[in-house]
Amino acid sequence: MTAPKLTHLDAAGRARMVDVGAKPDSERLAVAKGEVHMKKETLDLIRAGTLKKGDVLTVAQIAGIAAAKRTSDLIPLCHPLPLTHVEVTLSLDESLPGVVITASVRTVGKTGVEMEALTAVSVAALTVYDMAKAAEKTMRIQNIRLVEKHGGGREMWFWKDESRKMKDER
Repeated sequence: MTAPKLTHLDAAGRARMVDVGAKPDSERLAVAKGEVHMKKETLDLIRAGTLKKGDVLTVAQIAGIAAAKRTSDLIPLCHPLPLTHVEVTLSLDESLPGVVITASVRTVGKTGVEMEALTAVSVAALTVYDMAKAAEKTMRIQNIRLVEKHGGGREMWFWKDESRKMKDER
């Protein structure tokens, strides 16, 4: 079995930005998820809105949306994309305990929006950590992953059994 070709490397192994100019535009969607695990007491403070820095969930949501829009500034070989939709949701999960973050990103373009969805989740998670760190420094950002991808002429892609869950959530 041959190793997959890394498209971001030229023949000499140097990094390069992939030329997508000849590719047709298509509708694209990517969904990513992640979690911030914390003590129940910290989750209770977030729920009550009593942390000194303010409304954790709203600020983290806005940070995630802003991050998706700036992905090409943060990830060197990502193409700047005209995003048509970015949705970031944060939900409190007693079973972790913690915050579950989901980002859904859409565009019509020549390349996918996986990195934008992953960046949105990552920055939203970092924002939760930043805003709650005075209450708890042992929080853990975990399980950041792409869970769904559509478009680009390839089949839909889902992470394991998340497809059933994702369809129920929409």
